[in-house]
Amino acid sequence: MSTVRERSVPREAARRRPPAASGGVRGRGGTGRGALWPYLLIAPAVLGMLYLLLYPLARAVLISVQDFRLRQLILGDAEFVGLRNYRTLLGDPEFWEVVRRTFVFMAVCVVAIMVLSTLVALMTERLGRVARTVVLSSLVLVWAVPVVAATTVFQWLFHSEFGIVNETLTGLGLDSYEGYTWFAHGGTAFAIVVVLIVWQSVPFAAITLYSALVTVPAELYESARMDGAGGTRVFRSVTFPLIQPIFMLVLSLEVIWTFKAFVQIWVMTRGGPGEATTILPVYAVQTALAGQRYDLGSAASMLTVLLMSGVLVLYFRQLFRQEGEQL
Repeated sequence: MSTVRERSVPREAARRRPPAASGGVRGRGGTGRGALWPYLLIAPAVLGMLYLLLYPLARAVLISVQDFRLRQLILGDAEFVGLRNYRTLLGDPEFWEVVRRTFVFMAVCVVAIMVLSTLVALMTERLGRVARTVVLSSLVLVWAVPVVAATTVFQWLFHSEFGIVNETLTGLGLDSYEGYTWFAHGGTAFAIVVVLIVWQSVPFAAITLYSALVTVPAELYESARMDGAGGTRVFRSVTFPLIQPIFMLVLSLEVIWTFKAFVQIWVMTRGGPGEATTILPVYAVQTALAGQRYDLGSAASMLTVLLMSGVLVLYFRQLFRQEGEQL
C-alpha cells in the first residue's frame, strides 16, 4: 500500500501543478518585449542594406525622368521631363543594336559556362581524392583572383608585342600573328572578353554543381548500369533530374552576372573597338560620361534592369510550370 501511495503522490502533484510555468516561458519567448529582440538586433543591418540598395535605385529612377546634365549636377535645378529620355532611347537604332549585342553576349557566355562547368563537375566527381583536391583547389584559386587583376593579365596575354599568345602562335609557324593586334578587331576583342568572363565564372558554377552531384545516391547509378544504360542515358535520366534545381539556380545567377558584366569590358576595351564589345551596362556609362547625359544613362540603366527582370520572370515562370507538371 505504501508503494502504491508513493507512486501516486507525484502523479497527483503533476495533475495539480498549474500550467503557469510553461505559459510564462512561452509568454517571455513568444510575446511581449522578448519577441522583439531578434528584430531589433537585425534592424540595423536590414535598414543599412535597404538604404544601400533602394536609395541608388530610387535616385536613378528620379534622374531618368529629369533633364539632368552637368549643369543640373552642379546647381541641382533639374527639370522633370517625364518619359522623354526613355522615348529618346527607344527611338535610337544604336540602342537596339546594343540590346541585340547584349543578348548575344549573354547567350554565348552562359551556354559556355554551363557546359564547361557541368563537364568539370562530372570529371571532378570521378577523380581520386588527391586529384579531386587539386582540381577543387585550383578552381577556388581562379575564383579568388580579383576581377581587375584577371583582366589585366588577359590584356598582357594578348598584347601585340609582348603577349605570350602571339609568341606561341608565331613559334608554331603562324607568322601572320606576329605583332597581331587582338583588341583592334571587333570579333577577336569580343571573343577575348567572352573567354575572360567564362574563365572567371566556371569555378563557382563547377563547384556548386559538384556539390549537387555528390548528393546523388550511388545506388541509382548502379541500378541504371544494371539496366544497360550508357553514360549519356544515366546523366539524362538519373543525374540531371536530381541536380536540376541547383542547375537552374546556377543558370539564373550566371544570366544575371553575365547580363551586368561591366568591369571586365570597361578595363579591357571600354566597349571598343568601335562598339564591338559595348553591352547595356557599358552603353549606360558611355552615355552618361561622354556627353554628361546622366539622364539618358540612368534611363539606359533602368531599361537594363527591366530587360534582365523580364528574362528572369520568363525563366522562373517556365521553371515553376515544369515543376507543376512533375507534381
